[in-house]
Amino acid sequence: GATGLTRVGVTVIYSFYGTRSRADRPLHLLNLELKGYHLIRGRCKMAANIVQQVEKLEVNSEEKQTLKAKSGLYEVSKPYHHEWLRVSDLHEIYYEEAGNKDGKPILFVHGGPGGSYPPEITKFFDPTAYRIILLDQRGAGKSKPHAELAENTTWHLVDDLEKLRIHLNIEKWVVFGGSWGSTLSLVYAIKHPESVKALVLRGIFLLRRKELLWFYHEGASNIYPDAYDDYIKPIPVAERGDLISAYYRRLTGDNREVQLQCAKAWSTWEMATCKLIQDPALCKDRIEADDGKWALAFARIECHYFVNGGWFPSDAWILDNVDKIRHIPATIVQGRYDVVCPATSAWELHKKWPEAEFCFIPNAGHSAAEPETAAKLVGATDKYKEL
Repeated sequence: GATGLTRVGVTVIYSFYGTRSRADRPLHLLNLELKGYHLIRGRCKMAANIVQQVEKLEVNSEEKQTLKAKSGLYEVSKPYHHEWLRVSDLHEIYYEEAGNKDGKPILFVHGGPGGSYPPEITKFFDPTAYRIILLDQRGAGKSKPHAELAENTTWHLVDDLEKLRIHLNIEKWVVFGGSWGSTLSLVYAIKHPESVKALVLRGIFLLRRKELLWFYHEGASNIYPDAYDDYIKPIPVAERGDLISAYYRRLTGDNREVQLQCAKAWSTWEMATCKLIQDPALCKDRIEADDGKWALAFARIECHYFVNGGWFPSDAWILDNVDKIRHIPATIVQGRYDVVCPATSAWELHKKWPEAEFCFIPNAGHSAAEPETAAKLVGATDKYKEL
């Protein structure tokens, strides 16, 4: 009957679009869905047309490449300028510029803290429209001194962003950040709303105690118990009641071998859980980079910020101050299955800031690289280049 055929059509369309975001799923299985409804090719014109369209979707290597391009990412932009900017007697922050020298400025705020920026992040920005500014926050990446904790707080980083804006003679810029990058972007906007043209935020992290306990103590451990066992392995059972503090003692201790062991375990835990589908290559590449140098900065600086609660006056400081930025155009993108920065924080931010565009990505975790998340982020940056 017509109702049955409609249901089948919806099933095929739904499966088709689900498949196009997951290129590795065998499309011939859709034929089985049709047969499950007892439809035979040629029984009626509608069923025959549906089967015909499904058969056209045989996935070959060329089609998979097309599906990967679905996100609309741009080519990587090579930097045309780089420099170290001295921001204190102790710290110099490294930054690069790419894209269009005369374009509209956009700042990428990396995660961690301590994570540094990946060069491929420029794929999210139209290089013909944007002057792309990338920086390594204090102690991260190429900034000096490496993995330094002294004079390294949220408020120092906020001041650094403003110093960089003034140094580059920029009146206002679009600010783009995910994970800890969303935290710092929000705080920077709250402190300097006059400097921010728009915000693109992904994987919302508000650095509240409950978020830290979820990921580093008990919560995500119930979803990734195998990876969690590796994470807690360097810490004696007697100290596992406060894992963040136990890690901090080791990451700031004098034993370099223990520092590196703990840095790699801490960093591997986050890398192993940041995508809906685990990516072992991501873990290996990032953790082993530069003989563990990246992992050391990432773990030391993250842990330093977390044991100090980000130096916020209160646990809900960001949410309590959102009113100061509600006039700024913004897009919030959140993976539904993000276990690193659970969706509850994004939802609470959305409720406090209904003017901001808000989007749950139904088939994504934490990573910006997941196809539908990437597509939404590129859509946001494309929109704000018209401001």
